[in-house]
Amino acid sequence: MAETDHVIRMLTEADTWRSRDLTVLWHPCTQMREHPDTLPLVPIARGEGAWLIGQDGRRYLDAVSSWWTNLFGHAEPRIGAAIARQAGQLEQVILAGFSHPPAVELAERLLALAPHQAGRAPLAKVFYADNGSAGVEVALKMAFHWFVNRGECRRTRFIALENGYHGETLGALAVGDIPLYRRIYAPLLAEALFTPSPDAWNAAPGESEEACALRAADALADLLDQHPGEVCALILEPRVQCAGGMRMHHPAYLRRARELCDAHGVFLIADEIAVGFGRTGTLFASEQSGVMPDLLCLSKGLTGGFLPLAAVLATQVIYDGFLDDSRERAFLHSHSYTGNPLACAAALASLDIFASDDVIARNQRTAARMAELAAPLAGHRHVAQVRQAGMILAVELCRDGDRARPFEPALRVGLRAYRAALERGVVLRPLGDVLYWMPPYCVHEEQLELLARTTAAVIEEATACA
Repeated sequence: MAETDHVIRMLTEADTWRSRDLTVLWHPCTQMREHPDTLPLVPIARGEGAWLIGQDGRRYLDAVSSWWTNLFGHAEPRIGAAIARQAGQLEQVILAGFSHPPAVELAERLLALAPHQAGRAPLAKVFYADNGSAGVEVALKMAFHWFVNRGECRRTRFIALENGYHGETLGALAVGDIPLYRRIYAPLLAEALFTPSPDAWNAAPGESEEACALRAADALADLLDQHPGEVCALILEPRVQCAGGMRMHHPAYLRRARELCDAHGVFLIADEIAVGFGRTGTLFASEQSGVMPDLLCLSKGLTGGFLPLAAVLATQVIYDGFLDDSRERAFLHSHSYTGNPLACAAALASLDIFASDDVIARNQRTAARMAELAAPLAGHRHVAQVRQAGMILAVELCRDGDRARPFEPALRVGLRAYRAALERGVVLRPLGDVLYWMPPYCVHEEQLELLARTTAAVIEEATACA
């Protein structure tokens, strides 16, 4: 009887939190009219490793790492302890004219770990921002402003990939190509140039992933030829276009893009906000191409998922381009919480875990097991492709597995799968009709098996309407 009363109290408490939430909160990336009926609202009380625990006591496997931020599990004690220690010393200080050890130490370590390329001077300076979109804004402004300082004022254009995503502030949206986010704000956006994505999904019959990527690189070469002296930077997500449906491409594209940027005097911006810190099988996705960008954007997993922080790593050449007696030639971009000591402490603790736990090698073993468990999904009637890059695995759903026949939006196959997965205790938030796995690195065998079973079951349930 006591246990029943406890369950009832927890369910009542969860309902209370839902009601309070919907009275006062406006949620991100959500049509609020869908709450609470079409889209479940799940109040969370705490996290524990790869699990989220609801106010009603239900446990949910966080298969999407809470929007791709969490690396080592919720409430990871080493990161929590580092934040607590820092909070007892210094919680915040203006970074204009002041400094503090966590910001300096983190910059030193990031630069030491960053991608290197033979024959190129390494990335040399770190500029902090508050989140991924803000980091992209920093990189875009740096690239443009550097050329202005040199008197090359015609270089006002950015090139970005079709189907790319770089955030939702206006500058980041301008170089994004996902209509759902971009279309309504188009009148407010700078006009970018878009080049075909190297996405292997676009490969012609019999064409290899590498050949597809190089064909897209040829289109980039043509676009650069058409706009001589007009482009300041190319921005792209190396290896995986995450918000674009976890679409993946061959590392050859980035190698060729680096060559083309050099030939045309254009900066290369690598947006590794989502794919950095081990997600694709190496610490940074750019490493798989043997390429170093001129500007490297990092965020999300930077702090292990504990606090918002972004870092933009730049070359010495870019930094030197702003040194002058005139303040107008300085990079005056700023955020109130730039280089926040608590966030930097969290990031340092996260890097310590990479160093002590041999995370990349463990991830490679986990990724291999993910591939084994996901392999049977490819045989489902409505699965068009199962693809993987390290700890990112995606399942693309199409009618009868035919790429030319996506499900009608009215069927809401992805939403059906999401709801069915929640009922089974798994957070499997889709991107349209693409289901994906991007679990925390602490995920273990039983959890992976639950994830595979649940994915198979919800695909069957969600596509039964087709």
